[in-house]
Amino acid sequence: MLLKADELGRIEIAQRDGVPVIRRDVAAARWWARAFARRAAAREARALAKLKGVDGVPPLLGWNGRELLRGYIAGAPMQQAQPRDRAYYREALRLLAVLHRRGIVHNDLAKEPNWLVREDGRPALVDFQIAWTRGKRGALFRLLAREDLRHLLKHKRTYCPEALSVRQRAILSTPAPHARLWRATFKRLYKLVARKIFGYWDNEGQGRIRQ
Repeated sequence: MLLKADELGRIEIAQRDGVPVIRRDVAAARWWARAFARRAAAREARALAKLKGVDGVPPLLGWNGRELLRGYIAGAPMQQAQPRDRAYYREALRLLAVLHRRGIVHNDLAKEPNWLVREDGRPALVDFQIAWTRGKRGALFRLLAREDLRHLLKHKRTYCPEALSVRQRAILSTPAPHARLWRATFKRLYKLVARKIFGYWDNEGQGRIRQ
């Protein structure tokens, strides 16, 4: 079943030995975007390999330079499920802490489709194409990790604002300097490119189905 097809390739649910998997086909990317798509898929493969065994992250099943296979996690994207249970956000904070302890920053948690609500109500994370995978936990890592947290808290503010603590509200009110610079300078250009070339709109993070 096709989930998305755009300039960076195709993402679909496939079957392997009767088990559903997510298949990212980089070979289907536009010629001018193929190198970028391959690097993004390779980065996702590195992140998933480092997160092996983490509950709430799909396992890496294979990457051969053209096709990435990862495990399928049953659930609904956040914008559909709209989680309002405090327990969801407690578990999401724990999941994020595990990522950061393993030296991974997701870097794309503003997009609600990257957060899943599993069938049992627990969170899961997908789409590690722009993740930090270097493992070094210096000043830049801590800055980016804080932005991961702030984006999660923004979603919590949307769906479960009464559960925000005083400290969490303070984090929300103080974005990192690079985030402020991004909004003031390059964000409009990014949105223009994302919408005109990739068909992404607002916070949905979903590309158009390319014919």
